[in-house]
Amino acid sequence: MKPNFSLRLRVFNLNCWGIPFLSKHRAGRMERLGDLLNLESFDLALLQEVWSEQDFQYLRQKLSLAYPAAHYFRSGIIGSGLCVFSKHPIQEITQHVYTLNGYPYMIHHGDWFCGKAAGLLVLHINGLVLNAYVTHLHAEYSREKDIYFAHRVAQAWELAQFIQCRAQFLPHQPGSPSHTSKKADVVLLCGDLNMHPKDLGCCLLKEWTGLQDAYLETQDYKGSDEGCTMVPKNCYVSQQDLGPFPCGIRIDYVLYKVVSGFCISCKTLQTTTGHDPHSSTPLSDHEALMATLYVRHSPPQQSPTPTQGPAERSPVINLLKEAWTELGMGIAQARWWATFAGYVIGLGLLVLMLLSVLAAGEVASEVAVLLWTPSVGLILGAGAVYLFHMQEAKGLCRAQAELQHVLGRAKKTQELDSEPQVAELLGQQAENRAEQ
Repeated sequence: MKPNFSLRLRVFNLNCWGIPFLSKHRAGRMERLGDLLNLESFDLALLQEVWSEQDFQYLRQKLSLAYPAAHYFRSGIIGSGLCVFSKHPIQEITQHVYTLNGYPYMIHHGDWFCGKAAGLLVLHINGLVLNAYVTHLHAEYSREKDIYFAHRVAQAWELAQFIQCRAQFLPHQPGSPSHTSKKADVVLLCGDLNMHPKDLGCCLLKEWTGLQDAYLETQDYKGSDEGCTMVPKNCYVSQQDLGPFPCGIRIDYVLYKVVSGFCISCKTLQTTTGHDPHSSTPLSDHEALMATLYVRHSPPQQSPTPTQGPAERSPVINLLKEAWTELGMGIAQARWWATFAGYVIGLGLLVLMLLSVLAAGEVASEVAVLLWTPSVGLILGAGAVYLFHMQEAKGLCRAQAELQHVLGRAKKTQELDSEPQVAELLGQQAENRAEQ
């Protein structure tokens, strides 16, 4: 690769809001989305909430000339809704389905049936290896009472692990697992994280992986105020969707980083602004993100250092501790529901025994037979709740154990860092006593 190597990447990201039979004007919006992508000819278009595979096939046919490579990530019952269109050949494809993803009995939310996931595409562009990730995390339905907070934190941690399985501030140990971005020159993550920029999961993801936020780093921004991707000007967005943020919220991101020897910059970042000047309706209830990135060789003195000092480690350690605490609260809640379901199962079995006794006799036998089916249904339902929340608790425990392990290693690293400082301090004190 030449020393003056330079690469321009144009990236498009959009949550398409493509729910069959529910999303308004879906067919027309998909048609206009295809027209826009053909007109702009991005290097990569990363889409979420393309819930109908027919919509993907329609876009694939419409975009076949401008984007010859495409992939649809399948998971869950409904599907992940994730798909990618690329101007460049796709070398590798990998998918990670999140362990926790809401509750199956919350049918009106539907996240559990989707099988939310993270998709990875590996591209080779002019000798440069690009890992492009696309994801969609669990939705936040209530800011004040967010019952999915622990799930979203666990998803953010899994995503960070999927991208990079060890923190840069910790020294690599032989035999430790390698991350999917190990051989990448450039890492790109796009998607709907369903988290505000200062939310715990978002901060943990960025601090752990070292990903930079295009909105914060861009040299030229044009779009919605504060980079919001759900805005009140959008006719598909209601005040209930925005909650306590009437001016809009930013939950869709373009994040990136490079390895040593390269530097990356976001020259421009543009968003749609809630309306389409050429149509009466916008492309989606989310605003699209359009970023232009430049990758260049960096001078040796600008190469990032492989390790960080204690001062730089403290922010991510604090985030890890906070995430550990939140996961612990989620575990306690999951176990409470499992215990409650266990009591319901026990009560249901006692009722069945009583009904069996009544049915065997002549007194109230008809009533006992009528109550038999509801009682069995109650036991089966409580059993399903018990099994699910036990599985939820185990998933949260696994994530918490991983965080505990990382915190333990970080503590050892801090102790090793402090030993030379303590020795130096003791040496200085000895010299002072000798002079006296």
